[in-house]
Amino acid sequence: MPILMYHYISAPPADADVYRRDLSVAPERFESHLKYLREAGYQTVTLDDLLYALTQGRTLPAKAVILTFDDGYEDNYTNAFPLLQRYGMVGHFFIITDFVNQGRPGYMSWPQIEEMAAAGQRFGSHSRDHPDLKGKPLDYLVWQALGGKESIEEHLGDHPRWISYPSGSYDEQVIAVYRSAGYWGGLSIRQGATHTLDDIFQLKRVRVRGTYTAEDLAQLLALEW
Repeated sequence: MPILMYHYISAPPADADVYRRDLSVAPERFESHLKYLREAGYQTVTLDDLLYALTQGRTLPAKAVILTFDDGYEDNYTNAFPLLQRYGMVGHFFIITDFVNQGRPGYMSWPQIEEMAAAGQRFGSHSRDHPDLKGKPLDYLVWQALGGKESIEEHLGDHPRWISYPSGSYDEQVIAVYRSAGYWGGLSIRQGATHTLDDIFQLKRVRVRGTYTAEDLAQLLALEW
């Protein structure tokens, strides 16, 4: 079951560097992805649904897909959210909680996040301030894990159950800390679409690049990986 990984849902500015261009999916292209998914019979499910399927054998739709969005950019609210509502789909948005608390320009605000959560969208942690977590001291990792959790709990009333590791960087100690903090699993940037309970803290995803058309997406979804 593919877990698609998006970042910006907007056209990159004229002076954007190669990374911003690569991570930016224009709203029109994003809508073409959602339209393809609907017409091809895909149904969006949640990471919780995936976990329940792996642990309890609950049935998933024959063509299930999970949509994830890293970093919490404001265009996730202005561009992605209305399209998800239009197509009746749910996404998981992984936010950098200190950036939200600081009101950093270009990132979603708590009122926007609260509105999306009330409409059924899901939220997880992308750490407090997007560091490389790999190789960091235990106390620092606890500060990251609990700080992100507490901010989301304060505003949404829900314990975030999923961590998307910043830049996909983690190690066994990172996994152990987030597990002990009550998270149910973690998302990597490793490519693939096959998941097991043993890998629940290292879930694979399918990166969606800014150049990918609906036809490109269809080819990625057809892969057995």
